[in-house]
Amino acid sequence: MFEDKSVLVGMSGGIDSTAVCSMLLEQGYRVEGLTFVTCDSGLRAAEDAAALAAALGIPHHIADVRSEFRKQVIEPFMESYMSGKTPNPCVNCNPTVKFRLLEEWADKLGCSRIATGHYVKIAQESGSDGNPRYYIVTGDDDRKDQSYFLWRLTQQQLARVIFPLGGWEKPQVLDYLKEHNLQSAAKDGESMEVCFIPGDYRDFLRANIPDIDSRFNGGAFVDSEGRTLGKHSGYPFYTIGQRKGLGIALGYPAYVIKINAAKNTVMLGTEEQLQTKYMLIEAPEWVDGAPKEISVRVRYRSRPVKCDTPVDVGNGRWLVHLHETVQAITPGQSAIFYDGNTVVGGAFIADQRGINQWIPKDDEQH
Repeated sequence: MFEDKSVLVGMSGGIDSTAVCSMLLEQGYRVEGLTFVTCDSGLRAAEDAAALAAALGIPHHIADVRSEFRKQVIEPFMESYMSGKTPNPCVNCNPTVKFRLLEEWADKLGCSRIATGHYVKIAQESGSDGNPRYYIVTGDDDRKDQSYFLWRLTQQQLARVIFPLGGWEKPQVLDYLKEHNLQSAAKDGESMEVCFIPGDYRDFLRANIPDIDSRFNGGAFVDSEGRTLGKHSGYPFYTIGQRKGLGIALGYPAYVIKINAAKNTVMLGTEEQLQTKYMLIEAPEWVDGAPKEISVRVRYRSRPVKCDTPVDVGNGRWLVHLHETVQAITPGQSAIFYDGNTVVGGAFIADQRGINQWIPKDDEQH
């Protein structure tokens, strides 16, 4: 499919993308680099990437996408918190900004392939209709596997992308850079959880929504029976499962178990009340239909848990029955479905209100 060995690499100026460029050069590719400036702090990263490209002897390009990134990623991020959910911006950014623009720039520059420094692999199989299907497979380094963030990539994007680090572990990559005298040039350290927020997301919300405190400060903490327990500082500043920083003492370890944006209430409860074997999801996407035997990961660092195939319960929602208890199901996060180490689909975790009507009485949640 790709006779021309040319590739455009998404360069951050960091360790992983630098290693990718060097590896692909060694494999005989004509390599070019592209760095996105997604926010003001990204200007320095673009300079670092340009210097690395010069050291590697490859062309380098910079795309200022701050306006588009704000519209496609930052604004939905804020809107999600304002609706009482906890977003994962990388899940939106990868298909709609990063990989889409890599494709567009690759076409413009005459590069047949695109590549990034994600720790995942690609597998190709024949689909149920006889056409090829491309799957994301977890990387060999369990601590760095990034399959969770890539489930929304399109078949077109997966058919074109190369992930050279999928079979590597991070210490091996560091050794590789040292052997190639690149370790001092590439910036060390891990990526920030949210690339456009250097600190606490609450400060970011306050800076971008100036009246957020006056609008929501003083809402009620409630228990599962609806009784008022105290006042909170605004529901957007809390996430499901949060224990620290609640600003209230109840005489027992209290956790956020529900958020109601419409009422500006934050429900507190016990750790047991966070546990469940059921969840509601929305907007599921499958590579080639939903397999019968699958596992699901409900947050980035969580362990995949076996589950039944989701059941359509109407109104755009599906019920997932897990085979063991999980904790802190968080609306707005992603649920990623695996068949072994292969990503077979994904969905967004939906608002869980009303879930008990579909759960057997013996398993009914608090």
